[in-house]
Amino acid sequence: MQASQAVLYFVLLVLALLVVTTVARAVRIVPQATAVIVERFGKYNRTLDAGLRFLIPFVERPRAIVDLREQVVSFPPQPVITSDNLVVSIDTVIYFQPTDPKSAVYEIANYIQGIEQLTVTTLRNVIGSLDLEQTLTSRDQINGQLRGVLDEATGRWGIRVNRVELKAIDPPASVQDSMEKQMRAERDRRAAILNAEGVKQSQILTAEGDKQSSILRAEGQAQAAILKAQGEARAIQQVFDAIHRGNPDSKLLAYQYLQMLPQVANSPSNKLWIIPTELTQALRGIGSALGGSTDGTGTWVPGEPSGSGLAADLAHTTLQEPEEALRQARAEADAASADAEGAARVTGQEPPTAPPAG
Repeated sequence: MQASQAVLYFVLLVLALLVVTTVARAVRIVPQATAVIVERFGKYNRTLDAGLRFLIPFVERPRAIVDLREQVVSFPPQPVITSDNLVVSIDTVIYFQPTDPKSAVYEIANYIQGIEQLTVTTLRNVIGSLDLEQTLTSRDQINGQLRGVLDEATGRWGIRVNRVELKAIDPPASVQDSMEKQMRAERDRRAAILNAEGVKQSQILTAEGDKQSSILRAEGQAQAAILKAQGEARAIQQVFDAIHRGNPDSKLLAYQYLQMLPQVANSPSNKLWIIPTELTQALRGIGSALGGSTDGTGTWVPGEPSGSGLAADLAHTTLQEPEEALRQARAEADAASADAEGAARVTGQEPPTAPPAG
């Protein structure tokens, strides 16, 4: 009895395990951006997208799970020979995305390896037609050619190549050293040219500045000289007009000559000064006015005062006594006071008080 119960329990346990296994194989949860290839009796049946899906146990089974997201694959450096027989190492990065899970599973065994080998062969074909300088400066052109070839070849695999980038292009060490020396020489040449251009422009600007400064300075001096000459001319004209309006005689002009003599000889640096001929004529006029005369050499000789002129007036002038002059002044002051009192009575005003006589 116990043996039969044990066998019954064992059978029930096996059935329970079979049911659990069957349910587990029949129910599939497919994640987002993932596709599951389902085969029935070893033949492709359908492709399951994201969500809860059911399979027929022991009849259908999942063949492969394909990630539908865009993938990035970086390939190791590949030695490539350029058209000028230089070996360069190039790193590539491929951005691709599966678009047809069925083709990606059944058309190629390993599409990542296929993309890598196709990239290497295509890269060697493209770089082989370019020299080193074109290879270093034509990244966009190389990327476009690689993408076109890879996209065309991987289309039947259900793969779409979005981008191809050259991550690094490393020429040989000797070539790098030569390129650095060349670039350094080129930079030195450009620096020397720029320095020379700067010095040239500086000298040109300096010369232009000096020219403009000289022109402006000359114009300023010319204007100053013109204004000064006009001022002096106007001053001389005004003085000349004033002299003519005063109608001076020869005696006044001779006296002005005598006043200018100390100013002519006033400078301590003058060792020799010249007397103009007009000065001798002025002295002759003053001498004649004072009663003198000149000899045969033109030198003035004092003489007796003549009967007319300034010398005669000075010779015949007599001085009045002080007491008499004081009495005469007081008499004139009293007469003026009497006249003022009479005029005040006639007009009816208060006569002014005369100051006491000294």
